[in-house]
Amino acid sequence: MFSPTDGWTTCALGHRHWGRAGAAGLLVHRDGEIGPEFLLQHRAEWSHHGGTWGTPGGALYADEAPERGALREVREELGLTGDDVVLGTCSVDDHGGWAYTTVLARPARLIDPARLRLDGESTAVGWIPLAGLERVPLHPGLAASLPRLLPLL
Repeated sequence: MFSPTDGWTTCALGHRHWGRAGAAGLLVHRDGEIGPEFLLQHRAEWSHHGGTWGTPGGALYADEAPERGALREVREELGLTGDDVVLGTCSVDDHGGWAYTTVLARPARLIDPARLRLDGESTAVGWIPLAGLERVPLHPGLAASLPRLLPLL
């Protein structure tokens, strides 16, 4: 389903972004055996920054709260619902005229990536340990935001 806010825009920093009203994603995290783990999706090659691992997320609808948009996107992309997670704090990456809001969340139940329903925007999903993030190509927005996000876990 397309929305009037789907489309490219350019922020005050000169970057090109998807989502005319901004974007939001859900960073689901849990305590793993060797430290924090993140539920990340491997973005399909055809998508913006395809081939990288990042948070499920996307363009916000007009006047849509970031938490609501992040939950909508994770439902569309992975099949998770609001009952599957407990929302936490939000972190905003403001580029001037465009912002990406990362909504932190913890699982409310066991989330098995093999049982999730991918919608074609991603080729895989998995729990990636913080200690293993350097072994996967990270979405550049997530990579740049990690220093701000990690203290919020």
